[in-house]
Amino acid sequence: MQKNQIGNSDLYVSELGLGCMSLGTDEVKAKAIIDRALDLGINYLDTADLYDQTQNESIVGKALKGKRQDIILATKVGNHLNEDGTWFWDPSKRYIKEQVKSSLLRLQTEYIDLYQLHGGTIEDPIDETIEAFEELKQEGLIRYYGISSIRPNVIREYVNRASLISIMMQYSLFDRRPEEEMLDLLNKNDISILTRGSLAKGLLSDQAEQKLRNKATDGYLTYSVDELTHTIEQLKTKDLINQSLLTTALRYVLKHPAVASVVAGASSLEQLETNVAALEQGYVITDTLYKNLQSTTKADTYVKHR
Repeated sequence: MQKNQIGNSDLYVSELGLGCMSLGTDEVKAKAIIDRALDLGINYLDTADLYDQTQNESIVGKALKGKRQDIILATKVGNHLNEDGTWFWDPSKRYIKEQVKSSLLRLQTEYIDLYQLHGGTIEDPIDETIEAFEELKQEGLIRYYGISSIRPNVIREYVNRASLISIMMQYSLFDRRPEEEMLDLLNKNDISILTRGSLAKGLLSDQAEQKLRNKATDGYLTYSVDELTHTIEQLKTKDLINQSLLTTALRYVLKHPAVASVVAGASSLEQLETNVAALEQGYVITDTLYKNLQSTTKADTYVKHR
């Protein structure tokens, strides 16, 4: 599988990453999915301390025993868990530096390749947060850091003030908000995008029509159900070389040079293998097709999440 550089770092990640949130809490099943992902050429695994109330990190750590050197491992911080399972937002230096030690123990590793702030608002103590990450780099506990956010104003602050290498953000044919404000800005600053939600909750997969037929959604962002149905039909006519909707959706977000990897979850071996197969068809989104796909979908902008 093709590997792309994250920013100006020495991290090269598979163009399809494994989002670990969907693995579930069955350790045997989760390990099987991770092992198969590695066999298929995926080398980027993305988890978070919040997933399954820290259990996800523990499961990933066990699954990676003896394989750590082959993996680019990412996790996230900022959601302060209480003993009762609730959490509150805490981007403080103190919490970040305390929590990284817990994540390292759960992940059974001495370092984290990419440590990400799991959110962020413009009211945060941003300089303090950056200082925490920079100190963790100096201490050798993390190699690089980034943020997971869709808020343009927050992202701009980090671009201007931090030496981060990546932004994880939701980006798909049904959520093209990053295109207006973020993609070119990040590319210009050598900061890579790791996408999430690129299949729009399955609405850009080969199960799209079934989901709509079974009323598994009441819309998506500004799309109504009727608009989704019509747009999916139109997308299939725009797919000029008769590839699947899944392949088109994945290749579309990888078209922009700022995007290093599409991070997709998998709750089964079948889903994982389907995602990998969709990318390994030698399919290229031409400039003409790219524009046709854009003319068929909405170019929304960020309104609430600034």
